[in-house]
Amino acid sequence: MIGFITPAATRTILTATASFFLMNYSFADTKPETRNRDVIAAEFKWDFSPIYADWAAWEKGMTEIEAKMDTFAALKGTLKDGPDSVLKAYRLYDEIGILQYLVYRYPQLQRDTDTRNQDVGGKLQRVQALFAKFGTATAWFNPELLAVPEDTMRGWLDAKAELAPYRFPILDAYRQQKHVLDEKGEKLLSFATRFNETPRSVYSELSTSDIKFPKITLADGKEVTLTPGAYQSILATNYNQADRAKAFEAYLKTYEATKNTYAAIYRGILERGWFLAQARDYPTTLHRALDGDAIPVEVYTTLVDTVRAGTAPLQRYFKLRQKILGLETYHLYDGQIPLLKDETQWPYKPARALVRDSVAPLGGEYQTKLAELLEGNRIDVYENEGKRSGAYNAGVYGVGPYVLMNYNDTLDAVFTFAHEMGHAMHSRLSEESQPFVTSSYTIFVAEVASTVNERLLLEKLLAESNDPKERFLLLQHAIDAIVGTFYTQVLFADFERQAHTLAEKGEPLTAEVFSELYGNLLKAYYGDAVATDDLYRYTWTRIPHFYNSPYYVYQYATCFASSAQLYKAMNTGTAGERAAATERYLTLLKSGGNDHPMEQLRKAGVDLSKPETVRTVIDQMDELVTRLEAEAAKMK
Repeated sequence: MIGFITPAATRTILTATASFFLMNYSFADTKPETRNRDVIAAEFKWDFSPIYADWAAWEKGMTEIEAKMDTFAALKGTLKDGPDSVLKAYRLYDEIGILQYLVYRYPQLQRDTDTRNQDVGGKLQRVQALFAKFGTATAWFNPELLAVPEDTMRGWLDAKAELAPYRFPILDAYRQQKHVLDEKGEKLLSFATRFNETPRSVYSELSTSDIKFPKITLADGKEVTLTPGAYQSILATNYNQADRAKAFEAYLKTYEATKNTYAAIYRGILERGWFLAQARDYPTTLHRALDGDAIPVEVYTTLVDTVRAGTAPLQRYFKLRQKILGLETYHLYDGQIPLLKDETQWPYKPARALVRDSVAPLGGEYQTKLAELLEGNRIDVYENEGKRSGAYNAGVYGVGPYVLMNYNDTLDAVFTFAHEMGHAMHSRLSEESQPFVTSSYTIFVAEVASTVNERLLLEKLLAESNDPKERFLLLQHAIDAIVGTFYTQVLFADFERQAHTLAEKGEPLTAEVFSELYGNLLKAYYGDAVATDDLYRYTWTRIPHFYNSPYYVYQYATCFASSAQLYKAMNTGTAGERAAATERYLTLLKSGGNDHPMEQLRKAGVDLSKPETVRTVIDQMDELVTRLEAEAAKMK
């Protein structure tokens, strides 16, 4: 038997068990009971030796890179001498760049396995200080390069075959020439690099080091300190709506209490952005944020406007959740509680095989390369004391990707694993196919490979199950991914655009202004599907991306839209059309940064300037909600 979770105390909470996965594994494959890293088996931990054999070798690397940096700085004044001088500078910069990966990743990765290790943290700070020094010492480079007339440079590029790998970055520098200052101006801006990080640092201290999280007593008498993790756990696991409401109120009031300080910090972020935009002669902060990758401003505005007009499936899903959960009113703090209680275990080893098998549609070569990454101690699998939370892929040029996980045997963990392996394969294919100078792909396309892999996993699991319970769980997971990665991120992007516009116009930047702006967006996106809770107006105080990386979050949504269109092309039409679409997709993954990301996506078959590309996700959301309703009806 299976049943929807309801808040009624008289009902039995029934569980879903994914029987199609609970085959061919032993419980010895489940996650370790210990959080002591020394006890966790070596096969589940990173091997750092491909980067450096030991810290002595790393010290030699630091000495080597510093010497090369000094040599590069001494090239000042030589670029005008001709193509040989330009080639010498770029090749030396490549050598430095490759070393930067090594000397940075060696301490950074080890720091993330134990953030308490002050010695490793200190080594990482040495690297960061060296990089900052190098940035100031090379502030002359772009102004000096651009002092060479573009026609002259094009002639050098045509005449010198060895400059071919550098053609795109060199000409792209000329594209942005009007926004590059003279050497004195660039040096002056470089001095402010560390100062520009101050608002972010202040936000970090206020929201982590100095924040005092409240304690609440739940209905069962348990007292809980509402750290971010504990708060999210209550929202995701506590089926008592009153407890969720109590947690929400106490948690948001913690941020609301210092709203004026958060507003002052965010004002600093906004005014910094407007200063830098004006310093480089951009009409708006949005133009400056997008120009580096040659993204038209219309891509951002089309995304926001299209999603604002396409919230009907989102609101429909919330109303379905309210009905299934049996709630009189539906609130945002009800959005994370599962509609089915799922106690299925998804151990790592069979999940690893599942992820490998799910990418079969991308071809044998892709699948083989992914399988190689799964076996080489490039995945740090389980949580341990002091380990950084979350998951990521970290490329190390010349060595390959390293993937951090905190795998916990849940369905979410399986999809996160598929997601990160998509990043890892993108890094590997780009590195293998591109010279160093164009081996790094942009953030604008970074989430395409990861979300395609998630979709491949979803469809594989759905295809292998006829059980309405299992299918319901999978469909809900897919829908929640769209809610979090697409709709929520566009709402954030909408807020950022409006807040930065206020700064550009010289309008007041106060806590009440930001709160009113955010509250209006909640109404615009969620309509009458969500009850109004005044404290949610202060959500802007606790979104790290607003303070750490302005104008970043929209790229989650554009990547999601791109992957939806690419997946559709790879799975519809004739066999020949599907094969051609797959080949275009793999070419995208091998392209690194060899062109502007919009052009790379166009070659793959995606045009983000068109509203219909964004509507692909809205249509997918609508379809998934319909499928979820169908599975729910079967279970009734």
